[in-house]
Amino acid sequence: MTGNEAVAVGVKLARVKFISAYPITPQTTIVEKLATMIANRELDSRYVEVESEHSAMAAIMSSELAGVRSYTATSSQGLLYMHEMLHWAAGQRLPLVMSVVNRAIGPPWNIWSDQSDTMSQKDTGWMQVYCESNQEAMDTIIMGYKIAEDHNILLPLMSMEDAFVLSHTSEPVSIPDQKAVDAFLPELDLDFSIDTEHPRGYGSYSTPDGPFMELKKDMRDSMTKSRDAIVKVTDEFSEAFGRDYSGLVEKYMMEDAEYALIASGSLASTGKYVVQKMREKGQKVGLIRIRFYRPFPDDEIFRATRNLKALGVLDRSVSFGTGGNTYIEVASSLYGRSTVPLFGFTAGIGGRDVKVEQIEGMLNTLKTGKPGKYWINVKGGD
Repeated sequence: MTGNEAVAVGVKLARVKFISAYPITPQTTIVEKLATMIANRELDSRYVEVESEHSAMAAIMSSELAGVRSYTATSSQGLLYMHEMLHWAAGQRLPLVMSVVNRAIGPPWNIWSDQSDTMSQKDTGWMQVYCESNQEAMDTIIMGYKIAEDHNILLPLMSMEDAFVLSHTSEPVSIPDQKAVDAFLPELDLDFSIDTEHPRGYGSYSTPDGPFMELKKDMRDSMTKSRDAIVKVTDEFSEAFGRDYSGLVEKYMMEDAEYALIASGSLASTGKYVVQKMREKGQKVGLIRIRFYRPFPDDEIFRATRNLKALGVLDRSVSFGTGGNTYIEVASSLYGRSTVPLFGFTAGIGGRDVKVEQIEGMLNTLKTGKPGKYWINVKGGD
């Protein structure tokens, strides 16, 4: 099945009771599939079509406050339209799950894969997961609700899949038994859900001396604590269903690696292929795939890279800072505790192909000992 179909099946298996979304390419087929499931009584849920992505997020926030497990999906410009409500959802500590099919941000208009849309939302208080396969896209929906609904966390989760590479491409997917999912994922139990017998206020006003700063710090502390919940849930999922997602990062051939590349999403698949081929030639290279971007796996990256001769970071998003978005995060994570030379590579923007020989070139560039920041396969030169 396609990645979008797999996500819809994951939502069904999670027994989501309320769905609201606005169509946008290449996300649309997720909610089309879910609407069909509801119409055919395959899914016991209510679907509400709204006039915008801003309203879709407002709708599922309201249903979640009523104690109902809720879901939405979007992409690109639609996600940007949600931006205000993303802060509200996280600030109200609602354990929502949302799928985002990564697509470039205009202008010019572009419907192809690019992670700039979700990188623009990385500091809204949502956990972020970047999936590599259609199987992982489905499984992450199920795991995502269990992580988000942990009473020590209570933060929303954003699950990503690359446009068309995953969303519209078919791969074999194993669908778990509904009873097994029910045993793994309990029903939503929200302590502060709306109770008409005991009314209370939500999203109230705060002065500078009120609890505003303390609430923001508590969100940050919960994001930090979510690391343990992620490891616990992924371990439980592996035991229940036989698929291991390795916590926050996946380390590929890193045991004795001298040079390594950090990547996320479907680009990591190409990276693994390149690493394997270079290993067959006797070259000690490896790859670290970032699954969770929020919370950022700083300790995991430090431990995995401290013995390297050089490290490269592959970004599929545009940043106007001192490097790519992930490069900046990795540099911050390693600052003061690592002397490994760090290289930055920006590639695949607007869906442009990232080819095997280009990733091999990145790994070979690490051996030059001259750290830099490079744009790959851009017309006119790096």
